[in-house]
Amino acid sequence: MTRGLRAMVAALVLGVAGVAAAADFTAGDLVIRDPWSRATAGPAHNGVIYLAITNRGGAADRLVAVTTPAAASASLHRSEMAGGVMKMRPVAAIEIAPGETAVLEPGGLHIMLMRLARPLREGESFAAELVFERAGTVRIAVTVAGPGALHGGMTGHD
Repeated sequence: MTRGLRAMVAALVLGVAGVAAAADFTAGDLVIRDPWSRATAGPAHNGVIYLAITNRGGAADRLVAVTTPAAASASLHRSEMAGGVMKMRPVAAIEIAPGETAVLEPGGLHIMLMRLARPLREGESFAAELVFERAGTVRIAVTVAGPGALHGGMTGHD
């Protein structure tokens, strides 16, 4: 194996290890765990981000906005059953009480991505910024799982 090829293999291994290890992000007293998305199929124009936010501090905080170059816009939503039909509704903010965890997951709270810049492909990742009322802005890396995934698969949580 040539020196150049060895260097490329080493960089690839380190890059993959870095993505796998980058499951937690912090903003002040908040810990953002396992941000993930689903791969999109065909010409889908919208996507989603799921994650968990734990507040280790003594004061409540709120997720108030999200931005990402992966989509023209991102907004906070809640899925809920109404009259036997699953509906999505925008929410102004997601509260994270002291000592609690806000879980954004399929069938509940989530971040809706509108007008994707390109399809989301399994195994890739993309950047996003979460804006909190107290903790400020934190940049995260979102891992793309398979199209039917129920969780990101990074930690084995169901």
